[in-house]
Amino acid sequence: MTAPLDIVLVPGLWLNGATWRHVTPALEAAGHRVTALALPGMASKETDRSGITVADHVAAVVAALDVADSPVLLVAHSAGCGIAHAALDARPDKVVRVVHVGGFPGSDGEALLPGLPAKDGEVPMPDWAEMGEQANIVDFDADQLAALYADAIPVPERVVTDPVRLTDERRYAVPATMVCPEYTAADLQEWVAGGDVPELTKINSVSYVDLPGGHWPQTTQPDALATIILEQARR
Repeated sequence: MTAPLDIVLVPGLWLNGATWRHVTPALEAAGHRVTALALPGMASKETDRSGITVADHVAAVVAALDVADSPVLLVAHSAGCGIAHAALDARPDKVVRVVHVGGFPGSDGEALLPGLPAKDGEVPMPDWAEMGEQANIVDFDADQLAALYADAIPVPERVVTDPVRLTDERRYAVPATMVCPEYTAADLQEWVAGGDVPELTKINSVSYVDLPGGHWPQTTQPDALATIILEQARR
């Protein structure tokens, strides 16, 4: 039987803790304590986001690690993976494994996702089809896709443009699982071999799991994603 863990769920950009609502019940049913974070400024569209930085988002994840009573399985989605990795760097002794869903750990000095159009200090969710990123939304039905755009919360500009800072190489001793949705594990391993994700080359233990579909499996494949997370908890 798997010992109970604290599972901290970090949302990606434009999302809050509600993005995990269909994944959380299976994790809790298995006996784990689950915290689905709403990062600063991301509770709702009406929340004040002025002045919020990527450091504020990292600090919120670190705070969740600090209050955990047991070892933490840290799960992150998309660009939230970079935030989770920075939190891991700040608290490497609190985390037993990191699960990156559709995203990657960045290197010191990198920004999460620069270059997106901003307005009044915020970055709205782009139209993925217009950007040529149809693979991101390939498994949404019409209602799910409409809800994705309707519910998307603008991201504070500095969250995606400020550099992330990493200082503690003990982060490399924490195992990582890479869940690959709109790309394959073979694709990601090829990118790593080509030097495109240098942080992954330094982590002592990296596992790759395919989850074919689009970029938001917590919405379109919550049961399958929960199963993968529980498998990582058992490890």
